[in-house]
Amino acid sequence: MRLAETLESRKGADPGSSYVASLYSKGTDAILKKIGEEATETVIAGKGGDKLQIVRETADLWFHCLVLLAHSGLGPNDVLAELLRREGISGVDEKASRVR
Repeated sequence: MRLAETLESRKGADPGSSYVASLYSKGTDAILKKIGEEATETVIAGKGGDKLQIVRETADLWFHCLVLLAHSGLGPNDVLAELLRREGISGVDEKASRVR
């Protein structure tokens, strides 16, 4: 995924010239704060029902989740592998099987 590669390349970029580099430099809490903000905006867009706004806010949310993955040394394929692992398993059963 080209976006994941771009996010990875921003790890060494100047925080003054890259939004993603600035998030990385601020650390995990700043990235998590953005995810929370974008999740809230996605919920509001969903309540409003405007399809374009839903898409835009979901894109913002996914983008910031991808930033968190890259910051954590993970990528989209890690999430896709987890979703594939869950395929064909009841959501109730899958959640109950998680080790806490």
